[in-house]
Amino acid sequence: MPTPALLDAAATAALLPYDRLADAIEALLADASVQVPARLVQPLPGGGSLFVMPALDACVAITKLITYTPANVGGPRPTIQGDVVVFDVANGERRLVLDGPTVTARRTAAVSLVAARHLAPAGVQGPLLIVGAGAQGRSHLEAFAHGLGVRDVRVASRSAASVEALVAHARHLGLRAEAVRDADAAMAECPLVVTCTPAAGVVLRATPRPDQFIAAVGAFTPKMVELSPDLCRHIANHGRVIVDTRDAEHEAGDLLQAGLEVVGFADLRQVLRDGGATRRGPVLFKSCGWAGWDLAAARCAMRG
Repeated sequence: MPTPALLDAAATAALLPYDRLADAIEALLADASVQVPARLVQPLPGGGSLFVMPALDACVAITKLITYTPANVGGPRPTIQGDVVVFDVANGERRLVLDGPTVTARRTAAVSLVAARHLAPAGVQGPLLIVGAGAQGRSHLEAFAHGLGVRDVRVASRSAASVEALVAHARHLGLRAEAVRDADAAMAECPLVVTCTPAAGVVLRATPRPDQFIAAVGAFTPKMVELSPDLCRHIANHGRVIVDTRDAEHEAGDLLQAGLEVVGFADLRQVLRDGGATRRGPVLFKSCGWAGWDLAAARCAMRG
């Protein structure tokens, strides 16, 4: 039996270019053979969680096995650690073992990119405001630069060192980039916004611009939050709220804490199926995560 390829972060990233990964996500949402059982989230002593996330289609089955450890924020160890194991459905062989944090970062940013393709103002290329300068901030910076042509970036974070590192990375990519202290004030200049913080408290409160597209990815449990209730309710009343999947109905802390009926919001599959709708007001795309996105990454990686 052949030994499966055990890929590190760099090798995993090389198989998941953002534009191709975004295309794989759109293809997965149109594939009737895809099955995604409910994920297991097991609380761990000390405040962490163990995630077991299976998914499959007619050819490939995967399980993402990761730990999420909020206590690691700001330390030498990442908050997300683990692997994505990829199996051949026909013969049961284990084909790939992908680096879990890399898959998580890149597929989350690619999902936001898909949403922006269909929901952000046509042709907009920034400025992009990124609130949260960790792994997700970096992946969203890269995805929006490569996939939307963003050339101008503003970065806000509670960690000055993280902001400096992400601004430096943006400039290395040839982008105009600057640190901002007041994320709410920066919203007035940025039609594109991404929030990707540890979601321990509200980071955006300002009333959004009528043409604003906000991708909020940090909060993925009912108790987590990045956006103020007033901001969420404003967009629900004056624009559109889209969720990544129906799982957001019990996971989207930002929306649930705002008292919104999440069941009434369209998901990304509906947006792609219906071809979008005439834009009216700001758009909030609330992403909570789904093993289907990891399956899309595995399918993309299998194609090489």
